[in-house]
Amino acid sequence: SDISTLRRHLGLKHEYPYRQWAKANNFRSMIPKDVAERKKATAAAAASQSTINDHAVPLEPKAKVIPYSHELFQQAALEWLIETDQPISALEHPKFQNMISVAARATHGV
Repeated sequence: SDISTLRRHLGLKHEYPYRQWAKANNFRSMIPKDVAERKKATAAAAASQSTINDHAVPLEPKAKVIPYSHELFQQAALEWLIETDQPISALEHPKFQNMISVAARATHGV
């Protein structure tokens, strides 16, 4: 007798006791109906496409560097004068002008 014939017979005539026995003995049911369900579940799991959302990590936004402009420099210089309580003549001091000249030659920011 063929083993598949025995499995079909168990599934048709003794399904409930067979499943109880399989569960009690930690045995995977081989009834054709159960095998078909497992195959269907495996195929469905294989057919579902994984997403990158589980692996993607949000990046910190980069600080936007505003390119140099004369107006921007004037605004920054005025704010510096006010915040540090400097006299207006500080902008005309040769050492301050030299410091700004050095900073202006920086290629990747100060």
